[in-house]
Amino acid sequence: MENAEALLKRLQQRNYKPIYVLVGVEETYFVDLISNYIEHNVLTQEQQAFNQTILYGKDTDVEELINAAKRYPMMADHQVIIVREAQQLKDIDKLEAYVNNPQPTTLLVLCFKHKKVDGRKKVFKDIKKKYEFYQTGKIYENHVLKWMSSSLRNSNYSIDPKASKMLLEFLGNNISNINKELEKLKQILPKSTTIKPEHIEEHVGISKDYNNFELINAIGLKDEFKAQKIAKYFTQNPKNHPLLLSLGLMFSYFNKVLTYHALNNKSESNTAKALGVPPYFVKDYINASKKYSMKDTTRAIELIRETDAQGKGINFSQTNDTDLLRTLLVKIMRA
Repeated sequence: MENAEALLKRLQQRNYKPIYVLVGVEETYFVDLISNYIEHNVLTQEQQAFNQTILYGKDTDVEELINAAKRYPMMADHQVIIVREAQQLKDIDKLEAYVNNPQPTTLLVLCFKHKKVDGRKKVFKDIKKKYEFYQTGKIYENHVLKWMSSSLRNSNYSIDPKASKMLLEFLGNNISNINKELEKLKQILPKSTTIKPEHIEEHVGISKDYNNFELINAIGLKDEFKAQKIAKYFTQNPKNHPLLLSLGLMFSYFNKVLTYHALNNKSESNTAKALGVPPYFVKDYINASKKYSMKDTTRAIELIRETDAQGKGINFSQTNDTDLLRTLLVKIMRA
């Protein structure tokens, strides 16, 4: 994410390069963000008519692409060529000659999605050395939470930590989907608003009281009554709260608690870094470690694995998802 922000800053300063390779494997949000910025900001609307071309990899011949890239701009300082779905380009190696001698007034933008490029190819090695090569790395929870705060702050909004966790746990680490929901909220709520759980509940459709964030919070506090109440709600709304999703989040949670137990340096900053969470949430894991010893935590992880297997039909059990979750909660919280 930091690399994406640095690249955008260079673009905003009009520090252009002749070739951009943008790669999004698991997450494509930043590929779209950067390519859209280039599309809408390098040229004026009047200049775009003669100097901007949008192509698609499947329909593009590399030799024709090179010929187009070599053209000079008309009544503008630059021309822009954006190739979407560039992973479908054939004979990408033919681009090597152009990479060695590109047209300096052209911005050639190649957008690769849902597939890694072959970094062993000379064409990509040279682009990495000389021009702009951006690839989205694996997206972690703390990255998404940090991005939410930063993105909203830039738009004169803020978000309550619980609200951000609700979105994260409902939509996963998918920044594109989270961004869509945030954009909806920004259309509804006035500037300077702090987005709260009540806003998420009303406008996104996630219950502020009955969600995985609250379930895990109740488990961490060993509040069995609240946890079972949430579990009962989940079973009445199975499509929105599938068992395997809840188990995955519980597994991740107890893994972090186990990591905390094993830390020698339990300072807030070191703990946040080790667990991959914002400092605000460190106290949740400290409190949980007091409720669950390392032995209890290890046992909870084993129980979650067993329940996950049963939920997938392994070691077949006729017990339904309702009973599986509620039984698991009893076993974990009464340890």
